[in-house]
Amino acid sequence: MADPKPLSAFDIPYATPLVRIELDGTGIWCKLEYLNPSGSTKDRIARYILEHALANGLARKGDLVVEASSGSTSIAMALACARLGLRFEAVMPEGVTNERTLMIRAFGGAIRFTPKAAGIAGALRESERLAVETGAFLPRQFSNPLNAEAHRLGTAREILGVLGNVAAVVSGVGTGGTLVGLFEGCPGSIPVFARPTDHLTEDPECCSFSARIPGVVECASELFRPSHMPGLETIEVPASVAIHATRRIIASGYPVGPSSGLNYCAAVEIAKRLGPGANVVTVFPDRMERYFSGELFRGM
Repeated sequence: MADPKPLSAFDIPYATPLVRIELDGTGIWCKLEYLNPSGSTKDRIARYILEHALANGLARKGDLVVEASSGSTSIAMALACARLGLRFEAVMPEGVTNERTLMIRAFGGAIRFTPKAAGIAGALRESERLAVETGAFLPRQFSNPLNAEAHRLGTAREILGVLGNVAAVVSGVGTGGTLVGLFEGCPGSIPVFARPTDHLTEDPECCSFSARIPGVVECASELFRPSHMPGLETIEVPASVAIHATRRIIASGYPVGPSSGLNYCAAVEIAKRLGPGANVVTVFPDRMERYFSGELFRGM
């Protein structure tokens, strides 16, 4: 009998840990998505969308993939393209942290910057133009239903496999895929939109609700439709509170980015309303190293 073929990291289905974290007397189930290969939950959608494209003839090995993203999706796409034999170019608004650009380039990706003032909308327009010019494949993370499907069939099933039932699912909204996919994949759950707020006068990195919580962006998602999500709750969290919570989470041994603190704070709020015994689930979307030069680590 021939020796079995060794499994690569890309052959193993994702199944990130689900842990219960209690910082202030309220336990929250947290999906440690920062343990995905490139360090964020975006690995799920990058792999799912690209494998679908290859399987259905929408892309072939050696083709160029172009995506508009301010960070984590671009990093995930760069890694997935490296593993799948594709080329990648990220289209990003100016002003993203240097850590993120270094990670994209380390995986072999190229980067095209667009004016910061145009936000993610400007990056989206440029990615469309570039795709027409080059014939590149566009994943279209903000509108592609495969984004939410990756979470419905993957993340949500993993959560239900551990808990059996979920009272509420909590997430910030960038593309909207995580919250939509978790809601659709966890029947009977309350969807909770964690919305960051602040009153700073500085320009946000993208078209963000908050200048201080990257990746949670306004008016970009075509997947997040509140009218299609019965019982949707919106919980606002001041950016300073989210950042403080993120530092506490890191100090507890979980190396996360600012959106994890945002999600955790909103999850605690809904858990208090639902009372003891309700399984409230959120995600820790990405790892801390892509924020070393930002506010999260300022003064350390």
